[in-house]
Amino acid sequence: MNVAKVSENGQITVPVDIRRLLRLRKGDKLAFIEKDNGEIVINNSSQLSVQDSSKDEPANVVIAAMEKFSKAMEGEWEKAGIYSEEDLIAWVKEARRDYMAEKRNK
Repeated sequence: MNVAKVSENGQITVPVDIRRLLRLRKGDKLAFIEKDNGEIVINNSSQLSVQDSSKDEPANVVIAAMEKFSKAMEGEWEKAGIYSEEDLIAWVKEARRDYMAEKRNK
């Protein structure tokens, strides 16, 4: 088991064994994916690739969905108030919270 301590600023140092497993390099981004059971899966977002969505690989399904969504939203980002990657992340987090709240209320 590898453990990381969260700093005052919310930062962590990813243990070297995990960095190697995820093939993390300086500047890479980590993708945190919440599964339906509440488990959090962490992937190196630069290593993720779109694969057959019939496999039980949530990260790949999410990436495929986002690519499709991105094409559908071409020219519409500004209308939705999305001007940066941070705006998009905030939008996705809000959508995920709404979805999970709806699911809990059913």
